[in-house]
Amino acid sequence: MRSEVTVSWGENATHRFDLEEVQPMTHEAARAWLDEQFVALECEPIRATGKVLIADKVVAVAQGAGQDRFAAAEHAVWAQAYARAVSAALAKPVVRVDVATLTIGY
Repeated sequence: MRSEVTVSWGENATHRFDLEEVQPMTHEAARAWLDEQFVALECEPIRATGKVLIADKVVAVAQGAGQDRFAAAEHAVWAQAYARAVSAALAKPVVRVDVATLTIGY
């Protein structure tokens, strides 16, 4: 089965992570990693209520990290960890994170 995460800021800034041969992250570890990054990147809740769903964290962390972090070779390990966490936290083999529209597709 295909397993990948794509993070996009538009047509000219799309990053695809093939997770086919990568060690999967546990669901609990993925949620913890996203929680840590949400705090470290000083992300703000998307919803006015302040409630943060896991899907919101996925988008907020990508947005907080910025397109440059996904593109930079020195952050390749971080970007791969993000992709692994997204796949495990959402329990979906194929995920598309569209930062420009703040949406997630499966």
